[in-house]
Amino acid sequence: MIEKLYPYRFEIFFFSQVTILFGSLIVPSVLFENIVSPILFLINLLAGILLLSTKKNLMWFFVVLLLVSGVVFGSSLLENRSEKFFNFIRMIIYFLFYVVVTFQIIRQVWEAEFVNKNVILGLISGYISLGLIGFFVCISIEMADHGSFKGLMLNSSNPGMITEELMYYSYITMLTIGYGDIVPVTSLSKKAAILIGLIGQFYLVIVTAIVVGKYINQLHRKKN
Repeated sequence: MIEKLYPYRFEIFFFSQVTILFGSLIVPSVLFENIVSPILFLINLLAGILLLSTKKNLMWFFVVLLLVSGVVFGSSLLENRSEKFFNFIRMIIYFLFYVVVTFQIIRQVWEAEFVNKNVILGLISGYISLGLIGFFVCISIEMADHGSFKGLMLNSSNPGMITEELMYYSYITMLTIGYGDIVPVTSLSKKAAILIGLIGQFYLVIVTAIVVGKYINQLHRKKN
């Protein structure tokens, strides 16, 4: 099964990321944040296992993360009193996952001899993963020090709204758009904003430029 799916690893990983980012446009927000989003992250973990199935040590590392994440998700449904604790553990798991998988995606894209559909999807997936890493950094800071970000639309009837707000903030910062509706106010959150902006620019300037250069050389070789 893994061998059959492996050629489509970047497609599966990419589309699972897209559903995480934009699924709330289709599914009601409360249902999406509490039920659908954790399930989509589990699917993304499975896609990450497929992505790195040729590296056995990393694959088993992801399998362990998947099992722990599944246990945490199930426990959070049963133990509402420990919701903060389970969310924090889940953030750590996802952060570790995206750090490792982003590094491996960049490595696969960097070492690719030919630029094809998989390389392009891998390039996009790597960039999306950087935004998710930034999101997990921001939400961990906010969970540890409430009020680190000014302008968050907090809603007592929908506490999951903070997730969407910080997801939005991470990508807006990485894209260097910076509308200013959400602002970091503590020293740690400001450093996080700088880091998110820097890694986004480094990715575009270095990794994307290398792929574009490979593609141009590839076209020249075909013409000759």
